Amino acid sequence: MQAKPLTIITQNEKMRNIFSGIDHIVASDSSILLIGETGVGKELFAEYIHRTSPRHMQPFIKVGLSALPAELLESELFGHEKGAFTSAGNEKKGLFELADGGSIFLDDIDDFPYQLQSKLLRVLESRELMRIGGQISIPINVRLITASKNNLHDLVEKGIFRADLYYRINVVPVDIPPLRDRSEDIPLLVEYYLKKFVPEKEIKIDKDALRKLVNYPWPGNVRELRNVVQRISLFASNEIKVEDLPTEIRNEHPMQSLTKACHRCLTNEEMTFEEVVACLEKNLIQQSLQESKGNKTQAAKLLKMNFSTFRDKLKKYLME
Repeated sequence: MQAKPLTIITQNEKMRNIFSGIDHIVASDSSILLIGETGVGKELFAEYIHRTSPRHMQPFIKVGLSALPAELLESELFGHEKGAFTSAGNEKKGLFELADGGSIFLDDIDDFPYQLQSKLLRVLESRELMRIGGQISIPINVRLITASKNNLHDLVEKGIFRADLYYRINVVPVDIPPLRDRSEDIPLLVEYYLKKFVPEKEIKIDKDALRKLVNYPWPGNVRELRNVVQRISLFASNEIKVEDLPTEIRNEHPMQSLTKACHRCLTNEEMTFEEVVACLEKNLIQQSLQESKGNKTQAAKLLKMNFSTFRDKLKKYLME
């Protein structure tokens, strides 16, 4: 049976380029590493990769590594033979075996225990595994997709992630931008989730309420937006107004917005001074344009900046 196509909602150029790039490599069996903050939709990307690949009719196994206790992880992934340990009353196929012919998605690979990383590497390199307590190697044919919320290279430098495993899974890295960097997608997502959660209602959103949603930095990304829309849709009648929004969105202070939007540049010790300044400037300009509804003259006034300087910075940051 043909899998139901995924709904991909974006008008952001970077996101479109990402999906275009994915479309070029899905036919291969190269390992893909999805990198992005919590809530950006890494699982959706993994599902898109599987469903558009030649393996789409085969199993797609999703594994949340951070949710599995470390003592059970090896058995869950690679399986065990009957009697392999005290509670092993029957043989059990692992998730890699269950994914044979299809794809396996290992979410939160940055939480994978160091002591098991060498076994995972052997499975990926040899394309075969041995169950706990087993003596026979079992061939497997899976497409590996992993996801990380942290920079794995940093974990390698700290000695908590194996370099050889990192290079094995990082064949095709995909950096997924946070929602605050693609604010033009917010109105589309709000509309989509309203129709999803209350399809029987025709709910509109007041322009001031929408502006608040667009200006909010969404530290929890798409997942947070989805939950907020679901919450407000439960009480909405015909129109969502500013007073219907959660307090943190309704009363967001400009400096709080900037701090959240620039969380990466304000906390990343590897960024240079020039890179931090550029990050702050870009976010200030973006906020001023949002507040002025795209009016560049008004945006420059909000920043108390000469218009020619403002225009030069738009060109500098490719924001025109």
